Amino acid sequence: MKKLNLLGIAALVVILSLATIVSPLWAAEYSMIISLPTWTGYAPLFLAQEKGFFAKHGLDVELSVTQDLGPRQQAFAAKRVDAMATAHDVQVQVAAAGIPLKIVWAFDDSYGGDGILAKPEIKTIEDLKGKQVAFLRGSTSHFLLLTALSSVGMTEKDIIAVNMTAGDAGAAFVAGRVDAAVTWEPWLTQGSKSGGHVLVDTKDFPGVIGDSISFHGDYVAKNPEAVQAFVKAMKDAMEYWHAHPEESNQIMANGMGITLDEFVATLEGLKLMDYQDNLAFFGSEGEAGPLYDVLQNAATFYADLKIIPAKVNVQDLVAPEFLWNAKDQ
Repeated sequence: MKKLNLLGIAALVVILSLATIVSPLWAAEYSMIISLPTWTGYAPLFLAQEKGFFAKHGLDVELSVTQDLGPRQQAFAAKRVDAMATAHDVQVQVAAAGIPLKIVWAFDDSYGGDGILAKPEIKTIEDLKGKQVAFLRGSTSHFLLLTALSSVGMTEKDIIAVNMTAGDAGAAFVAGRVDAAVTWEPWLTQGSKSGGHVLVDTKDFPGVIGDSISFHGDYVAKNPEAVQAFVKAMKDAMEYWHAHPEESNQIMANGMGITLDEFVATLEGLKLMDYQDNLAFFGSEGEAGPLYDVLQNAATFYADLKIIPAKVNVQDLVAPEFLWNAKDQ
Protein backbone atom coordinates (compact mmCIF):
# COMPACT_ATOMS: atom_id res chain seq x y z
CA MET A 1 0.00 0.00 0.00
CA LYS A 2 2.82 2.37 0.89
CA LYS A 3 4.52 1.51 -2.40
CA LEU A 4 1.38 2.46 -4.34
CA ASN A 5 1.10 5.73 -2.43
CA LEU A 6 4.71 6.59 -3.16
CA LEU A 7 4.21 5.82 -6.83
CA GLY A 8 1.10 7.95 -6.87
CA ILE A 9 2.90 10.85 -5.22
CA ALA A 10 5.81 10.51 -7.66
CA ALA A 11 3.42 10.55 -10.61
CA LEU A 12 1.68 13.62 -9.23
CA VAL A 13 4.99 15.41 -8.84
CA VAL A 14 5.87 14.63 -12.48
CA ILE A 15 2.46 15.89 -13.70
CA LEU A 16 2.72 19.10 -11.70
CA SER A 17 6.27 19.66 -12.95
CA LEU A 18 5.18 19.21 -16.55
CA ALA A 19 2.25 21.56 -16.02
CA THR A 20 4.63 24.17 -14.65
CA ILE A 21 6.84 23.83 -17.71
CA VAL A 22 4.03 23.77 -20.30
CA SER A 23 1.45 26.23 -18.94
CA PRO A 24 3.48 29.43 -19.46
CA LEU A 25 3.41 28.70 -23.20
CA TRP A 26 -0.35 29.20 -23.14
CA ALA A 27 -0.67 31.58 -20.22
CA ALA A 28 -2.43 34.83 -21.01
CA GLU A 29 -0.01 37.74 -20.98
CA TYR A 30 -2.50 40.35 -22.17
CA SER A 31 -6.23 40.85 -21.99
CA MET A 32 -8.43 42.75 -24.40
CA ILE A 33 -12.11 43.39 -24.97
CA ILE A 34 -13.29 43.56 -28.56
CA SER A 35 -16.65 45.13 -29.41
CA LEU A 36 -18.58 43.80 -32.42
CA PRO A 37 -22.12 43.28 -33.76
CA THR A 38 -23.35 40.02 -35.28
CA TRP A 39 -22.05 40.47 -38.81
CA THR A 40 -20.67 37.59 -40.85
CA GLY A 41 -17.47 39.45 -41.61
CA TYR A 42 -16.47 39.39 -37.95
CA ALA A 43 -17.07 35.65 -37.55
CA PRO A 44 -13.33 34.84 -37.81
CA LEU A 45 -13.01 36.34 -34.33
CA PHE A 46 -15.11 33.45 -33.01
CA LEU A 47 -12.94 31.01 -34.94
CA ALA A 48 -9.76 32.44 -33.42
CA GLN A 49 -11.36 32.22 -29.99
CA GLU A 50 -12.78 28.70 -30.31
CA LYS A 51 -9.64 27.13 -31.83
CA GLY A 52 -7.36 28.71 -29.24
CA PHE A 53 -5.36 30.97 -31.53
CA PHE A 54 -5.76 33.94 -29.19
CA ALA A 55 -4.63 31.83 -26.25
CA LYS A 56 -1.74 30.45 -28.30
CA HIS A 57 -0.36 33.96 -28.64
CA GLY A 58 -0.86 34.86 -24.99
CA LEU A 59 -4.16 36.71 -25.28
CA ASP A 60 -7.22 36.59 -23.07
CA VAL A 61 -9.89 37.98 -25.40
CA GLU A 62 -13.47 38.88 -24.54
CA LEU A 63 -15.80 39.26 -27.51
CA SER A 64 -18.44 41.79 -26.49
CA VAL A 65 -21.43 41.66 -28.85
CA THR A 66 -23.50 44.85 -29.05
CA GLN A 67 -25.73 45.55 -32.04
CA ASP A 68 -26.22 49.32 -31.75
CA LEU A 69 -23.32 51.34 -33.09
CA GLY A 70 -23.85 54.28 -30.71
CA PRO A 71 -23.19 52.38 -27.46
CA ARG A 72 -20.24 50.61 -29.09
CA GLN A 73 -18.64 53.91 -30.06
CA GLN A 74 -19.25 55.30 -26.59
CA ALA A 75 -17.64 52.26 -24.97
CA PHE A 76 -14.64 52.59 -27.30
CA ALA A 77 -14.26 56.30 -26.60
CA ALA A 78 -14.44 55.68 -22.85
CA LYS A 79 -11.93 52.81 -23.17
CA ARG A 80 -14.37 50.31 -21.69
CA VAL A 81 -13.45 48.19 -24.72
CA ASP A 82 -10.01 48.07 -26.28
CA ALA A 83 -10.90 47.41 -29.89
CA MET A 84 -13.88 47.85 -32.16
CA ALA A 85 -14.80 45.84 -35.23
CA THR A 86 -16.71 48.08 -37.60
CA ALA A 87 -16.87 49.37 -41.17
CA HIS A 88 -14.03 51.39 -42.65
CA ASP A 89 -16.17 54.49 -42.99
CA VAL A 90 -17.23 54.28 -39.34
CA GLN A 91 -13.56 54.18 -38.36
CA VAL A 92 -13.23 57.53 -40.10
CA GLN A 93 -16.19 58.98 -38.21
CA VAL A 94 -14.82 57.79 -34.89
CA ALA A 95 -11.42 59.31 -35.61
CA ALA A 96 -13.06 62.57 -36.73
CA ALA A 97 -14.73 62.75 -33.32
CA GLY A 98 -11.28 62.98 -31.76
CA ILE A 99 -10.92 59.38 -30.62
CA PRO A 100 -7.42 58.03 -31.39
CA LEU A 101 -7.42 54.67 -33.15
CA LYS A 102 -5.24 52.40 -35.23
CA ILE A 103 -6.63 50.00 -37.85
CA VAL A 104 -4.58 46.77 -37.83
CA TRP A 105 -6.66 44.13 -39.65
CA ALA A 106 -9.31 44.06 -42.38
CA PHE A 107 -12.02 41.42 -42.11
CA ASP A 108 -13.90 41.55 -45.38
CA ASP A 109 -15.01 43.31 -48.51
CA SER A 110 -18.75 43.39 -49.22
CA TYR A 111 -19.81 42.27 -52.67
CA GLY A 112 -23.57 42.07 -52.48
CA GLY A 113 -23.67 41.42 -48.73
CA ASP A 114 -25.11 44.88 -48.02
CA GLY A 115 -27.94 46.54 -49.90
CA ILE A 116 -31.26 48.33 -50.00
CA LEU A 117 -34.44 46.28 -49.80
CA ALA A 118 -37.48 47.84 -51.44
CA LYS A 119 -41.11 47.09 -52.15
CA PRO A 120 -41.88 45.82 -55.69
CA GLU A 121 -43.24 49.15 -56.87
CA ILE A 122 -39.91 50.85 -56.05
CA LYS A 123 -37.95 49.96 -59.16
CA THR A 124 -35.24 52.64 -59.21
CA ILE A 125 -33.31 54.69 -56.68
CA GLU A 126 -35.35 57.73 -57.80
CA ASP A 127 -38.50 55.89 -56.71
CA LEU A 128 -37.33 56.17 -53.09
CA LYS A 129 -38.37 59.82 -53.13
CA GLY A 130 -40.94 60.45 -50.42
CA LYS A 131 -40.72 56.85 -49.16
CA GLN A 132 -39.92 55.55 -45.68
CA VAL A 133 -36.38 54.19 -45.66
CA ALA A 134 -35.06 52.47 -42.54
CA PHE A 135 -31.33 52.70 -41.75
CA LEU A 136 -29.03 53.48 -38.83
CA ARG A 137 -27.91 57.08 -38.91
CA GLY A 138 -24.14 57.51 -38.93
CA SER A 139 -23.55 53.86 -39.82
CA THR A 140 -22.26 52.05 -42.89
CA SER A 141 -25.88 51.61 -43.98
CA HIS A 142 -26.16 55.39 -43.94
CA PHE A 143 -22.99 55.66 -46.04
CA LEU A 144 -24.33 53.20 -48.61
CA LEU A 145 -27.68 54.98 -48.78
CA LEU A 146 -26.07 58.40 -49.24
CA THR A 147 -23.80 56.99 -51.93
CA ALA A 148 -26.77 55.49 -53.78
CA LEU A 149 -28.85 58.67 -53.50
CA SER A 150 -25.91 60.82 -54.57
CA SER A 151 -25.43 58.68 -57.69
CA VAL A 152 -28.80 59.96 -59.02
CA GLY A 153 -28.56 63.49 -57.68
CA MET A 154 -30.70 62.91 -54.59
CA THR A 155 -30.02 63.56 -50.91
CA GLU A 156 -31.36 62.31 -47.60
CA LYS A 157 -33.90 65.17 -47.69
CA ASP A 158 -35.67 63.38 -50.55
CA ILE A 159 -36.69 60.42 -48.39
CA ILE A 160 -38.44 59.85 -45.06
CA ALA A 161 -35.66 58.58 -42.80
CA VAL A 162 -36.50 55.96 -40.18
CA ASN A 163 -33.60 55.51 -37.77
CA MET A 164 -32.96 51.92 -36.61
CA THR A 165 -30.22 49.29 -36.64
CA ALA A 166 -29.58 47.25 -39.78
CA GLY A 167 -31.12 44.16 -38.23
CA ASP A 168 -34.20 46.03 -37.04
CA ALA A 169 -34.48 47.68 -40.45
CA GLY A 170 -34.53 44.30 -42.15
CA ALA A 171 -37.13 43.00 -39.70
CA ALA A 172 -39.27 46.11 -40.15
CA PHE A 173 -39.21 45.66 -43.91
CA VAL A 174 -40.19 42.00 -43.69
CA ALA A 175 -43.06 43.02 -41.37
CA GLY A 176 -44.23 45.61 -43.92
CA ARG A 177 -43.66 48.61 -41.65
CA VAL A 178 -41.34 50.52 -44.02
CA ASP A 179 -41.06 50.96 -47.78
CA ALA A 180 -37.35 50.24 -47.94
CA ALA A 181 -34.52 49.24 -45.65
CA VAL A 182 -30.76 49.47 -45.81
CA THR A 183 -29.49 46.24 -44.29
CA TRP A 184 -27.32 43.18 -44.83
CA GLU A 185 -27.50 39.42 -45.05
CA PRO A 186 -29.37 37.37 -44.06
CA TRP A 187 -32.03 40.12 -44.15
CA LEU A 188 -31.52 40.81 -47.85
CA THR A 189 -32.47 37.22 -48.62
CA GLN A 190 -35.33 37.17 -46.12
CA GLY A 191 -36.69 40.47 -47.40
CA SER A 192 -36.61 39.21 -50.97
CA LYS A 193 -38.50 36.07 -49.94
CA SER A 194 -41.14 38.18 -48.21
CA GLY A 195 -42.14 39.93 -51.42
CA GLY A 196 -39.53 42.67 -51.68
CA HIS A 197 -36.42 42.87 -53.80
CA VAL A 198 -32.87 44.15 -53.56
CA LEU A 199 -32.93 47.55 -55.22
CA VAL A 200 -29.14 48.01 -55.17
CA ASP A 201 -26.32 46.38 -53.28
CA THR A 202 -22.57 46.66 -52.93
CA LYS A 203 -22.09 44.96 -56.30
CA ASP A 204 -23.42 48.22 -57.73
CA PHE A 205 -21.04 50.26 -55.56
CA PRO A 206 -17.84 48.19 -55.20
CA GLY A 207 -15.30 49.28 -52.61
CA VAL A 208 -17.84 51.29 -50.61
CA ILE A 209 -18.24 48.85 -47.73
CA GLY A 210 -15.66 46.76 -45.95
CA ASP A 211 -14.87 46.02 -42.32
CA SER A 212 -11.82 46.28 -40.14
CA ILE A 213 -10.76 46.35 -36.52
CA SER A 214 -9.17 49.27 -34.78
CA PHE A 215 -7.56 49.42 -31.37
CA HIS A 216 -7.78 52.50 -29.21
CA GLY A 217 -4.64 54.57 -29.68
CA ASP A 218 -3.84 54.46 -25.96
CA TYR A 219 -4.09 50.65 -25.91
CA VAL A 220 -1.72 50.38 -28.87
CA ALA A 221 0.79 52.71 -27.23
CA LYS A 222 0.76 50.75 -23.97
CA ASN A 223 0.40 47.22 -25.38
CA PRO A 224 2.01 46.94 -28.84
CA GLU A 225 2.92 43.31 -28.12
CA ALA A 226 -0.76 42.49 -27.53
CA VAL A 227 -1.79 44.08 -30.81
CA GLN A 228 0.96 42.16 -32.59
CA ALA A 229 -0.28 38.95 -30.97
CA PHE A 230 -3.81 39.70 -32.18
CA VAL A 231 -2.65 40.01 -35.79
CA LYS A 232 -0.73 36.73 -35.52
CA ALA A 233 -3.82 35.01 -34.11
CA MET A 234 -5.99 36.26 -36.96
CA LYS A 235 -3.40 35.11 -39.47
CA ASP A 236 -3.50 31.64 -37.89
CA ALA A 237 -7.31 31.62 -37.84
CA MET A 238 -7.65 32.41 -41.52
CA GLU A 239 -5.02 29.81 -42.44
CA TYR A 240 -7.04 27.29 -40.44
CA TRP A 241 -10.21 28.35 -42.29
CA HIS A 242 -8.56 27.63 -45.63
CA ALA A 243 -7.34 24.24 -44.42
CA HIS A 244 -10.55 23.22 -42.62
CA PRO A 245 -13.44 25.16 -44.22
CA GLU A 246 -16.34 22.97 -43.11
CA GLU A 247 -15.32 22.84 -39.45
CA SER A 248 -14.44 26.53 -39.45
CA ASN A 249 -17.72 27.58 -41.05
CA GLN A 250 -19.65 25.63 -38.44
CA ILE A 251 -17.72 27.29 -35.61
CA MET A 252 -18.30 30.73 -37.10
CA ALA A 253 -21.99 30.03 -37.71
CA ASN A 254 -22.35 29.02 -34.07
CA GLY A 255 -20.65 32.23 -33.00
CA MET A 256 -23.03 34.28 -35.12
CA GLY A 257 -26.06 32.38 -33.85
CA ILE A 258 -27.19 31.24 -37.30
CA THR A 259 -27.30 27.90 -39.10
CA LEU A 260 -24.42 26.61 -41.17
CA ASP A 261 -26.47 26.97 -44.36
CA GLU A 262 -27.31 30.58 -43.51
CA PHE A 263 -23.67 31.35 -42.79
CA VAL A 264 -22.41 29.80 -46.03
CA ALA A 265 -25.09 31.68 -47.98
CA THR A 266 -23.90 35.01 -46.59
CA LEU A 267 -20.38 34.30 -47.82
CA GLU A 268 -21.65 34.54 -51.40
CA GLY A 269 -21.85 38.32 -51.02
CA LEU A 270 -18.74 38.71 -48.92
CA LYS A 271 -15.02 38.12 -49.28
CA LEU A 272 -13.35 37.17 -46.01
CA MET A 273 -9.81 38.54 -46.05
CA ASP A 274 -6.86 36.40 -45.02
CA TYR A 275 -3.34 37.51 -44.22
CA GLN A 276 -2.21 37.85 -47.85
CA ASP A 277 -5.36 39.83 -48.66
CA ASN A 278 -4.57 42.14 -45.76
CA LEU A 279 -1.01 42.69 -46.94
CA ALA A 280 -2.30 43.66 -50.37
CA PHE A 281 -5.03 45.88 -48.90
CA PHE A 282 -2.75 47.74 -46.47
CA GLY A 283 0.16 47.92 -48.86
CA SER A 284 3.92 47.69 -48.41
CA GLU A 285 6.37 50.06 -46.81
CA GLY A 286 7.04 51.55 -50.21
CA GLU A 287 3.51 51.69 -51.59
CA ALA A 288 0.20 52.36 -49.84
CA GLY A 289 -2.60 49.88 -50.49
CA PRO A 290 -6.27 50.47 -51.43
CA LEU A 291 -7.31 50.83 -47.77
CA TYR A 292 -6.06 54.40 -47.73
CA ASP A 293 -8.19 55.36 -50.72
CA VAL A 294 -11.25 53.75 -49.12
CA LEU A 295 -10.69 55.75 -45.93
CA GLN A 296 -10.01 58.95 -47.86
CA ASN A 297 -13.17 58.58 -49.92
CA ALA A 298 -15.21 58.16 -46.75
CA ALA A 299 -13.52 61.12 -45.07
CA THR A 300 -14.14 63.38 -48.06
CA PHE A 301 -17.72 62.18 -48.48
CA TYR A 302 -18.72 62.74 -44.86
CA ALA A 303 -16.87 66.05 -44.60
CA ASP A 304 -18.54 67.41 -47.73
CA LEU A 305 -21.92 66.45 -46.26
CA LYS A 306 -20.92 68.03 -42.93
CA ILE A 307 -21.54 64.75 -41.11
CA ILE A 308 -18.03 65.01 -39.66
CA PRO A 309 -16.57 68.36 -38.63
CA ALA A 310 -13.42 68.19 -40.72
CA LYS A 311 -11.45 65.96 -43.00
CA VAL A 312 -9.12 63.61 -41.15
CA ASN A 313 -5.60 62.51 -42.02
CA VAL A 314 -6.24 58.89 -42.93
CA GLN A 315 -2.52 58.09 -42.73
CA ASP A 316 -2.82 58.45 -38.96
CA LEU A 317 -5.59 55.84 -38.76
CA VAL A 318 -3.61 52.87 -40.05
CA ALA A 319 -0.86 50.86 -38.35
CA PRO A 320 0.38 48.46 -41.06
CA GLU A 321 3.58 47.58 -39.20
CA PHE A 322 1.77 44.88 -37.21
CA LEU A 323 0.97 43.08 -40.47
CA TRP A 324 4.48 43.54 -41.81
CA ASN A 325 6.02 42.20 -38.60
CA ALA A 326 3.86 39.05 -38.75
CA LYS A 327 5.03 38.15 -42.25
CA ASP A 328 7.52 35.44 -41.32
CA GLN A 329 5.87 34.27 -38.12
